[in-house]
Amino acid sequence: MDIHVVQSGDTPASIARRYGVTDEQIIRDNEIEDPSRLVVGQTLVIMYPDEVYTVEPGDSLYTIAIEHDVSIQNILQNNPSIIGRDVMPGEELVISYEGEKLGDITVNGYAYPYIDREVLIRTLPYLTYISIFTYGFTPEGELIDIDDEEIIALAREYGVAPLMQVSTYSEAGEFDSELASGLLNNEEAQNNLIENIMENLAAKNYYGLDIDFEYIFPEDREAFINFVEKVTNRAHEEGYEVMIALAPKTSADQPGLLYEAHDYARLGQIVDWALLMTYEWGYTYGPPMAVAPYNEVREVLDYAITDIEPRIIRLGIPNYGYDWTLPFVQGESRAIVVGNVGAVDLAREENVAIEFDEEARAPFFTYYDDERREHIVWFEDARSIDAKLRLIDEYGLNGASYWTIMRPFPQNWLVMISLYDIIKLI
Repeated sequence: MDIHVVQSGDTPASIARRYGVTDEQIIRDNEIEDPSRLVVGQTLVIMYPDEVYTVEPGDSLYTIAIEHDVSIQNILQNNPSIIGRDVMPGEELVISYEGEKLGDITVNGYAYPYIDREVLIRTLPYLTYISIFTYGFTPEGELIDIDDEEIIALAREYGVAPLMQVSTYSEAGEFDSELASGLLNNEEAQNNLIENIMENLAAKNYYGLDIDFEYIFPEDREAFINFVEKVTNRAHEEGYEVMIALAPKTSADQPGLLYEAHDYARLGQIVDWALLMTYEWGYTYGPPMAVAPYNEVREVLDYAITDIEPRIIRLGIPNYGYDWTLPFVQGESRAIVVGNVGAVDLAREENVAIEFDEEARAPFFTYYDDERREHIVWFEDARSIDAKLRLIDEYGLNGASYWTIMRPFPQNWLVMISLYDIIKLI
């Protein structure tokens, strides 16, 4: 794999000649909708097929996989254009790409129940797990149900293990500290919630549990640890895995409502997997900056591996960016979420070049809207994803977890399969 940064005058044909591949391949792999309008500064992932097979009459994914001693999921990962349809005689399928991989990892992705089904199906081959956001609960420990049956069924069809996520996220669209405190200090409500979780795991055919309690009062720290231990023990008795989402801390005693109740050392000894939510440095109401700056992510990992076994850590990776109107005014400004593909489209529409911050290892650009207001957009591209994914190997982590998979990001998966083999459990 190579990552090409578009320069002025570049075309798919000229880029293809430089790397010894076809322009059709570059356009197909990167899913470029308008090849005639590349954006200066945008990235293109250049893949190098090793073994290619031409489909013959009577072939199916199953027979091709058997013949080449690979899995169906591997074929789908290498040929996303065939995901969700039958193969056709005469078309060429990439069986493998050149280059050695860094190893095997797990990949989790978060999705809301209303995710576009086409986006979901095109993403599932690249996932080990999918966490469906989110089950809430009442103060009495009753679950607030979600419409998740179809996603669970589709996930299992593509060999993806569905995780039931339980969180303190409220209908108001925020994490409720009071709700968490009420539950953590009420043993009867806790026991009721745990029983309801176990019943739902079985009834919905889930593979495991994902716990996401954020903004817990510092005085509830011990109660939270005790609850996690209780629900994890019960889940293990029933044969389920447990993952916990943790705030991106850089020290054990880091102050702040988001951080203080998340005890890395003790929680990491209880659960099977620990997701570090290494994103939202740049956020909706905050000053413009990269969502997951490389230097900040490294700082979190440097601390995390001192308190948590690296082999159980999953690195949080954002699949989105933000568009801020300038000047930024704290308490008044509000950024707009943009997809990574959409960010490049916006740069094209505004006829501006994409720049790259070397410290944050993240792309950005500025433009002026119709009212002559200046904007700055920070997002993710193949370079920023490559840098973050390589941290998994460097630190010996278990894998990655994406917030979220609601928007397509083809280049991410090209980089992913170039670096790692994705573990499938079912």
